Amino acid sequence: MLLAGCGRTQQPETPLVTPTVTVARSDAAIGMPIEMTYRFVVAATAPAFTEDDTVFVHFLDADGEMMWTDDHEPPVPTTQWKPGQTIEYSRTMFIPKFPYSGDTSVIVGIYSRRSGARVPMAGQPKGQREYQVASFNLHPQTDNLYVVFKDGWHETEVAEEASGLEWQWSKKTATLAFRNPMRDVLFYFLCDQPVKVLGAPQQVELRIGPTVIDSFALPAGPRELRKVNLTGAQLGNGETVEVTVAVDRTFVPATTTQLKSTDSRELGIRVFRAYVQAK
Repeated sequence: MLLAGCGRTQQPETPLVTPTVTVARSDAAIGMPIEMTYRFVVAATAPAFTEDDTVFVHFLDADGEMMWTDDHEPPVPTTQWKPGQTIEYSRTMFIPKFPYSGDTSVIVGIYSRRSGARVPMAGQPKGQREYQVASFNLHPQTDNLYVVFKDGWHETEVAEEASGLEWQWSKKTATLAFRNPMRDVLFYFLCDQPVKVLGAPQQVELRIGPTVIDSFALPAGPRELRKVNLTGAQLGNGETVEVTVAVDRTFVPATTTQLKSTDSRELGIRVFRAYVQAK
């Protein structure tokens, strides 16, 4: 879509999209997942989008400073959006380990990665074609079901951009541990394989003892979020629960010619977050 870039104040312009974002919780703790529902209503008179634009999502503190982002491609590419159409989808967003408590604003916009141009939308404007769509209260983590990356992991790495992303590479077998709540839980596991030269997808298993609680193929590409319902019986009677993360094969970047890397580590998959939510 050919639109003027953001920057200086423009004349009143016709909104092309009306955004709505619903946050499942009004109160959230650092580290926890939040379900967010996005809804974009395309104006009946909107021209066609000429490229697949990106949705940017910024999370601001009470002073308006950006803390982290959750930019993403909508599941229906914008070139497929039609006048009068409503696009709705949900995403699970994990709150990064950010040193802040208080009111958190959710700011949304749509932009072209190629030109940086932003789409004019209807809503509460914050300047430069970005719009406040929701808010929630953020506080420190209070539960004690914190998941520990125990054995078989490399050091934590952090993304350079202000996304709040951090991850640890696994080895062929790695272990996660958390206190046993002695009741049913929902186990979240967010991972990916960013290296595209490995050929076939890796096979990943999650196990508690000898019992496989989840098994899936992980191709190179987007992050994969697994949500595994576990019963109290599956967690056992011990004080601590250990979840084994096993992959069928690993790789060493330094010996993978196409990567042109000096990294001599044995790498399995990248794990961004493991979280236990008691029911």
